[in-house]
Amino acid sequence: MAEFNQQGADVPATPGAQTWKFSDIIAVDGIREKWEKVRKYFFLRESTYDMTQRCNIDCEGCYYYQGDKAAVTENRDTEQWRRLMAHEKKRGITYVVLAGAEPSLVPELCRVCFEEIPLGCIATNGIKRIDSSVDYQIHISVWGNDETSHRLRRARNMLERQIDNYRDDPRAVFVYTFTPGNIDEVDEVAELLAQNNCRLTFNMFSAPVGYAGSLCHDAASLKKTRQAIQRIREQYPEHVCFSPYNIVAHTHRLGLHDLFSCPYPRASPSTEFGLGRSFRQYRTDLSWDRSAACCVPDTDCADCRHYAAGSAVVTSKMFRHAKNPELFKAWLDYVDVYLAVWVRGYEKSPDLCSDLVAPPGHDVFEK
Repeated sequence: MAEFNQQGADVPATPGAQTWKFSDIIAVDGIREKWEKVRKYFFLRESTYDMTQRCNIDCEGCYYYQGDKAAVTENRDTEQWRRLMAHEKKRGITYVVLAGAEPSLVPELCRVCFEEIPLGCIATNGIKRIDSSVDYQIHISVWGNDETSHRLRRARNMLERQIDNYRDDPRAVFVYTFTPGNIDEVDEVAELLAQNNCRLTFNMFSAPVGYAGSLCHDAASLKKTRQAIQRIREQYPEHVCFSPYNIVAHTHRLGLHDLFSCPYPRASPSTEFGLGRSFRQYRTDLSWDRSAACCVPDTDCADCRHYAAGSAVVTSKMFRHAKNPELFKAWLDYVDVYLAVWVRGYEKSPDLCSDLVAPPGHDVFEK
C-alpha cells in the first residue's frame, strides 16, 4: 500500500518539453474528478503481519519459507495480537496486510486484527474460506489452471475450491500470478472466473533471493504476458481490474525498484518520511527487523514486479508523474486500480489513459 506523501520530484522534465504546473494538470478534463476521488485515501498507512508458520499447500518458489521468517516461535495469543494492533493504531497504522504462510488457518487472529483496525487485506490460497465477519479484502492466489496448481502447489481442484468459497463474495479478488509456463492458461482461468462473477487482477512471479527455477521471467515471457493481459482486459472489462499503466509497470524489462526506486525500509535507508518511517513487517512471534522489512520479504529486489510492491512503489511517486497530463493520467489510473484491489467498497473508474505510457525517465519497453 502506498504512502502518497513520498519523495519523487527529483526527475527533471524532458528537455524542450512543456513545463506544467500541477494546478494546470489537475484542471484538465477528467483528471480533477479522479484526483479528488483517490486523494481521499491519502490517509492509508500500512504494515504487514505474518499470521502463522503453517500452510495447507506446498508451493514452489514460496516467499514465506525463504530467509529466516519461519525460524521463530509462533505467537497465537489473541490478547497479545490485540495489544499489538492497538499499538499499531497509536503509531498511525490505518491498514493491515495479513499474510505469512496461510492466514485462514488462524481465523481467531484475523478477527482480532479486523476488530482493532478495520481496513485491510488477507493474502490467502483460498482453500479454506475466511468468514465474512472478517470484512477485509481477500486476495486469492491463482497460479494457473488446476493441472498447473497441482504440479506447482501440490493441491487438487484448487481453482474449483477457491471459486466455491468466494463466488459472489464482494471481498474477493483473484490474483493471477504469471509465470513463463502458465501464460496460455490465463484465458481459460479468466473465462471461468468471469462466469462465476469473480474479480481478477494480475501479479508477476518475482524470484525469491537465490531462486533460479523455471518460474523466473525473461524478455520473451514478459512480452507474452503483456499481450495476454491486454487481451484479457478487452475480453472481460467488467471483471478485470488492471490499467494500461499497470501493464507497463509490471511487465517492463526493468523491475519496480530500477524503474521507480523502492521506498520500503529494506531498499531505502531513509527514516524521515513515508514507508521508511512507518512500515513494519511483523513475523509470527510479533518481532520485526527493519533491515528485512518489505512487502514481500526475501524477494530479489532486481526481479521484483510484484503487484503488492507496486501498490506502494508506483503510487508513492506522485510527483515524478506530475510532469504532464498524460503521465499523470496513467498514474491516477494505477492508483485507482490499487485502491479497487486493496480497499473494501472502493469501485474502479474507467481508465483515463488507454495508451501504454512510458515511466518517468524511461522508454515504454526498453530493449
